[in-house]
Formats: sequence, C-alpha cells, structure tokens
Amino acid sequence: MILAWLVPAIIVLVLLWVVASYNHFVRMVQRVKEAWADIDIQLKRRYDLIPNLVETVKGYATHERTAFENVTAARAAAMNAGGIEDKGKAENMLSGTLKSLFAVAEAYPDLKANQNFLELQRELSDTENKIQAARRFYNGNVRDLNTAIQSFPGSVIANLFRFEPREYFALEAGEEAARQPVKVSF
Repeated sequence: MILAWLVPAIIVLVLLWVVASYNHFVRMVQRVKEAWADIDIQLKRRYDLIPNLVETVKGYATHERTAFENVTAARAAAMNAGGIEDKGKAENMLSGTLKSLFAVAEAYPDLKANQNFLELQRELSDTENKIQAARRFYNGNVRDLNTAIQSFPGSVIANLFRFEPREYFALEAGEEAARQPVKVSF
C-alpha cells in the first residue's frame, strides 16, 4: 500500500524538480539576453556619437585624414561584428582609434575649447562608463548561467534540454592598450 503511493509521489517530485530547473535555466538565459541588449543599446549610442565627433574634429583638423578614416573603418567593423568575441575585438579596435582621434584633437586648442566638442566628449565619456557597467552586468549573468550549467544536478537538466554556456564580453588578454579607458578629457 505505501509503495503504491510512494512511487507516484517520487515521480511527481522528480517531474516538479525538472520543471522548476528548466524554468530556472530559461530565466537565466533571458537575463543574459537582456544584459546583452543593454550593452547593445550603449554601443549603438556610442556609434551614433562618433560621426558627430569626427565631423567636429574634422572642421579644425582637416589634414588629419588618416585618423578620420581609421575611426570610420573601426566604427563600421564594430557595428558589423557578429559574435561576442568578434564584437569584443572590434570594440577594442574602435577604442584605440578613438584614442588616436583625441590625440589629434590635443594639437588644436580652439577645438578643445569648442562647446560642441566638449559636449561630445562628455557624452562619449558617459557612454563609455555605461558600456563598462553593462559589460559587468552581462558578464555576471553569464557567470551565473555558466555555473548553473556546469554544476550538478543542474548540469543534468542543462544537458537534457541543451542549454549552452555563453561567452563573456571581455577585453582580450595581453592587450594592455585596450585595457586603458578612452581619454576624453584634456
């Protein structure tokens, strides 16, 4: 008699655990997607600021064509980058070209005093800070998801329903120049 109730009760408990675990993984995946959307929004804001910045600098430093072309090419590459790793590499390249653009701007005192240029600097600095915060939030969610996928007994459910670990959005190791913030104050 007890066995007749015990076996179905165990089966129901196991099914409830599977459903709860599956829903937990779904929530974690959605958090990762939401965090990536936050990064994407800030990157798009950054991409929108760059042409205005280039045009402002170009008005003062017309003979610095190479710097303008490099920034424009890096922006296009970053906008078209596919995966997380490619996006990280493209963003590193874009940060480097922005540094060179600000280095060009240092040679022009009138430009450094231009109100439009100063406002663009402030907005870009603010955007860079938001990108860093969004990157930390995203990487925290990826860490939690990857830990849950690799930890027992969650790994059983993750493998059963094919939940995959996600990539971190990080700077490349060994690329010290990319680890420096974009200098936007003079």
